[in-house]
Amino acid sequence: MTVNIRHLATLQPDFDAAFQTVLHWSADTDVEIENRVGAILADVRLRGDDAVLEYTERFDHLQVGSVAALELGAAELKAAFDGLPAEQAEALQAAARRVRGYHERQKQACGLSWQYRDEDGTLLGQKVTAIDRVGIYVPGGKAAYPSSVLMNAIPAHVAGVGEIIMVVPTPRGEKNPLVLAAAHVAGVTRAFTIGGAQAVAALAYGTATIPKVDKITGPGNAYVASAKKHVFGQVGIDMIAGPSEILVLADGSTPPEWVAMDLFSQAEHDELAQSILLCPDADYIAQVQAEIERLLPTMPRADIIRASLEGRGALILTRSMEEACDISNRIAPEHLEVSSNDPHRWEPLLKHAGAIFLGAYTSESLGDYCAGPNHVLPTSGTARFSSPLGVYDFQKRSSLIEVSEAGAQTLGQIASVLAHGEGLQAHAQAAEFRLKSHAKP
Repeated sequence: MTVNIRHLATLQPDFDAAFQTVLHWSADTDVEIENRVGAILADVRLRGDDAVLEYTERFDHLQVGSVAALELGAAELKAAFDGLPAEQAEALQAAARRVRGYHERQKQACGLSWQYRDEDGTLLGQKVTAIDRVGIYVPGGKAAYPSSVLMNAIPAHVAGVGEIIMVVPTPRGEKNPLVLAAAHVAGVTRAFTIGGAQAVAALAYGTATIPKVDKITGPGNAYVASAKKHVFGQVGIDMIAGPSEILVLADGSTPPEWVAMDLFSQAEHDELAQSILLCPDADYIAQVQAEIERLLPTMPRADIIRASLEGRGALILTRSMEEACDISNRIAPEHLEVSSNDPHRWEPLLKHAGAIFLGAYTSESLGDYCAGPNHVLPTSGTARFSSPLGVYDFQKRSSLIEVSEAGAQTLGQIASVLAHGEGLQAHAQAAEFRLKSHAKP
């Protein structure tokens, strides 16, 4: 059966309008969801554990006597790891080693304190310290994501975060051993089997059992995204994630079935996910279309993939690879594959993307699980101004200033002039009092 994915060409006179239609996605949360989330947050803030228990029973159909009974102890996490098949345990550890290694290098590159002294002895610098306590949200409804545990907890651990509190929904009490094992491997401090807006509220405000955190990271459904928006300011958050995206820049040198499956790899997430191919070779685009139709019936999530490709997907014929790179920068995709024999020729032209996958052998799925860089990436064009989750998200910077007596004579004059110009006399006099020329009363 034909897959009715859009075919566009940049030579079309109406390309820009059609292109914007493909890209359009509203990040506005449904008003009903906003109202329900607001009520849940207010209730958890007011009633704490009692509200968490009530919502856990209502939404996850999980009845327990106390929130303490929802906590997963370290022994249970280790037991889950010990009980894994050898192949899964080895894969989990290998992925964790690579993710940790990447983020250790990231810390060395950007997470260091520094200082210097001016010629007059004034010390200026930056002090980098870790956040005390963070909460990580791990989805656990329709699917379980041990990779999300690694990608959120490991950079926090590398950054030096004191406590990492994990929340994960377990509908009807069904715990995924791989998720629990990942928490053990990644160094999670405490874990609770709660989810949804109530879990975000508990982390943001704290309850008698669940500690209040300073920042919340991790993806979730519309209720989780809305709750994170609501509590931002009370705590920090990483980002508001939209539907998953992949953009493939292809020069026609990669087997077309590889590219078709890479487009599937994001389309299978959900019906709103987006998969786009940009290529200057019309014959190659036709080959990819043929492979899409051949391979789709073999996929367990074929209905979701079809809906995604037909609703938000596109195969776009460009004039050149240079034009494809320009269009990619306009899209600023979450995942960007450069499927080319010479990817390093095109990489310098690419400015905006969550992660860039270079070469035919670099499938996006390797980045999702085990390459090393973080898979929590900006979506919906926010890669224009946002970055992947990293060590820096779990640290903050304090400026260091120690002005010497000599430095105060120079800086005091400058500050005095500017403060008087702003009409802030106390600011000016605070600087003037430290001037040697200042006449004391």
